[in-house]
Amino acid sequence: MKKSNILLIIVIVLLLALIGYVVLSSADDREVDDVNNPDLILDTVDNDINDRANVNDENDEDDDSNNRGDRSVIGTSVNGNDITAYHFGDGDEELLLVAGIHGGYSWNTSLLAYDLIDYLEDSEGELPDDLTVTVIPTLNPDGLQKVTGEIGIFQARDVNANDSERSRARFNANNVDLNRNFACDWQPEGIWAGTEVDAGSSAFSEPEAQALRGYINNNNVTEAIVYYAAAGGVYSSACGGSASAASNNLMNVYANASGYPAEGQFDAYELSGDAVNWMAREGINGISVLLTNYSNPETAQNRAGLQAIIDSLAN
Repeated sequence: MKKSNILLIIVIVLLLALIGYVVLSSADDREVDDVNNPDLILDTVDNDINDRANVNDENDEDDDSNNRGDRSVIGTSVNGNDITAYHFGDGDEELLLVAGIHGGYSWNTSLLAYDLIDYLEDSEGELPDDLTVTVIPTLNPDGLQKVTGEIGIFQARDVNANDSERSRARFNANNVDLNRNFACDWQPEGIWAGTEVDAGSSAFSEPEAQALRGYINNNNVTEAIVYYAAAGGVYSSACGGSASAASNNLMNVYANASGYPAEGQFDAYELSGDAVNWMAREGINGISVLLTNYSNPETAQNRAGLQAIIDSLAN
């Protein structure tokens, strides 16, 4: 091979090597610039988050097409706390239990409701096929939080409030008595044991009352039990006029099983904007169960009362 050809090959090899070096150096510089560029890093992270959000949105759409599961959030309180419902069974007829409408004032009703949730979890397989039972343990989570410091499940030892603090915790964060905020004989000022209380700017002005109305409007609730304190009795419901035969029957079934007296309609003082009476106006057979005091959830009595109602609905 001629020397000129050898020299030409050497030159070509050196040129190729030089070109390769330049290309690699440019790539390294770009990577260093990328690392030192915070805007580019944030864009990358944002893209990753958006990708995950899109996946979550797709999953949420899938969830929406499924059943509501064993619990659902039906709304939020004035302070933004979730109002949660727990569901048992999958029948067309629905029995709704509501507690904690007066928050920390009658915290034992929420404690009872959580016990009834445990009871239903243990016996869910024994529910009638055509029955669903839903429990809303705390309709007024803001008021309950005032005396327990907790949102959701709590223990009696968590309660730390004197009588004055507990009375103030009856109301929601707007200082409205939720059991005067429903559309049955609503008045701007309600009465509670002879004292005027704020009933809101209108019926259903409060988000907690709206949450319960929305749940009932969107589901086939046929019977309801609402827990209060304290009088130690079971009451039928009506929005004007007399209670229905079905409401009176529920009252008697619960009273006979629990040992509480059946009191008929509540008449200790005039009620306006009452939740159970509004349910009666909506065609729901409802009763009020008033615990005996403000601390004892009286679980055995109320388990027996609830089970008697479930058994009666199976017949």
